[in-house]
Amino acid sequence: MVYSDEQIARVVHAANAELQAVQGDPAPSQPWDHEPQDIRDNVILGVRNARNGFTPEEHHQAWVEDKMRQGWRYGAEKDAERKTHPCLVAFDQLPRDQRVKNVLFIAIVRAMWAEETQQG
Repeated sequence: MVYSDEQIARVVHAANAELQAVQGDPAPSQPWDHEPQDIRDNVILGVRNARNGFTPEEHHQAWVEDKMRQGWRYGAEKDAERKTHPCLVAFDQLPRDQRVKNVLFIAIVRAMWAEETQQG
């Protein structure tokens, strides 16, 4: 089966939400269809970047740059109204549980894409 970028993004997004639940994230991701379009577009862009060889570190840096373009800045708590987020730091400064999210994202994209390229 050939997966579209959006289908892969849905899987990655759902896996991230489950990981957030396991980690006790106080502001977990919403189901895909309830997320704003800009969030969905960002995940789809992340899928495309992963297909183009981005590492977990590069994936995180692209996310940081996108958030900052949108007016977000570092803050001790994730707050959508104030646009603050504790993960707006370099990859190597992230807590391990946050680095895992980026590694998982890339791994899922590569697994689904590898399946696609092996069958194509």
